[in-house]
Amino acid sequence: MAGASEDRVEKQERVARVRRELGGEPLLLTSHEAVSWYLDGVRTHVSSAGPPVLAVRASNDGDALFVADNEADRLIAEELLPEDAERVIRVPWWIPPSIAAAEQPAVAEAEAAVPLRAARARLLPGERGRYRALGRETAEALTDVLGGAGPAESERAVAAGVSAALVARGIDPLVVLVAGAARQAFRHPLPTSGVLGARAMVVVCGRRDGLIANATRWVGEPVDEEPLLGVERAFLDASAPGARLSDAFAAGTAAYARFGFDADEWRRHHQGGPTGYAGRDPRATASTDDVTVEHQAFAWNPTAPGLKVEDTMLLAPEGWEVLTVDDRWPSVEYEDLQRPITRPYGGRR
Repeated sequence: MAGASEDRVEKQERVARVRRELGGEPLLLTSHEAVSWYLDGVRTHVSSAGPPVLAVRASNDGDALFVADNEADRLIAEELLPEDAERVIRVPWWIPPSIAAAEQPAVAEAEAAVPLRAARARLLPGERGRYRALGRETAEALTDVLGGAGPAESERAVAAGVSAALVARGIDPLVVLVAGAARQAFRHPLPTSGVLGARAMVVVCGRRDGLIANATRWVGEPVDEEPLLGVERAFLDASAPGARLSDAFAAGTAAYARFGFDADEWRRHHQGGPTGYAGRDPRATASTDDVTVEHQAFAWNPTAPGLKVEDTMLLAPEGWEVLTVDDRWPSVEYEDLQRPITRPYGGRR
């Protein structure tokens, strides 16, 4: 990975600062998001539903990587940086690496959750480059599959096509949701055998190099999407560097009524928030007081009945950069930002 070693030095310094804030004790990194972030995008899973196959113990003596013995050779050969491979401690497969790493006194990751989120919020140059590629290819996969979709196609067939297109690009499909016209009351519609019908929604969360791209696309009959774009813009405008996440959440949720929606619409589904090495890092609420920083990624996702807008964006110094973008998808300009709109069946623009 170009620049990975330079990024790693910065990450070590950030973790060292977190450790100093916690009294200087060793710190355990045991979650997918923390370990993959710290080790520059290492694939930490075998089963997507399983725990990480390695853990990191960061201390004054340097990093120790506790790795399941049956995964160590592959990780050393294909995933780890050379300097990390030299610090691998093999753990018998029947002992979880997180347990082995905790055999000596250390601060558990859960005790450092907030400062660790802050440590990984500002994406480094190598991460931003990988994220741009991931976002573009995720959007291209959606265009390639949905450009040929039709109302008689089943939700599962679309989900299969999208998943295959992501995997072909080296992207793990963590979430693939599809709602045909009959199921748009559901905010998290797991695919069924039902058909797309007149209008359908597809949602994906795709992971590569540890980073997660989130995007939603609509196909079929057009609707007026501008009011929901107004709500999204309220979230974006309030997510300025130095702002607290709770304040951005308040500004976005208050915008529902201003744009003609039920004032309580935000209560019916989460609204998204920062993203990166977790789908939402964290999911925004009225009580999440994390501070927004430049070069942080966001995926706000305001929704209403039959409507949702969602893309992964980077808060660059010059403004918002949409990462999940494909110029082949129809879009409109809304307050100087190109936003996707419903794509008619048959690929007409």
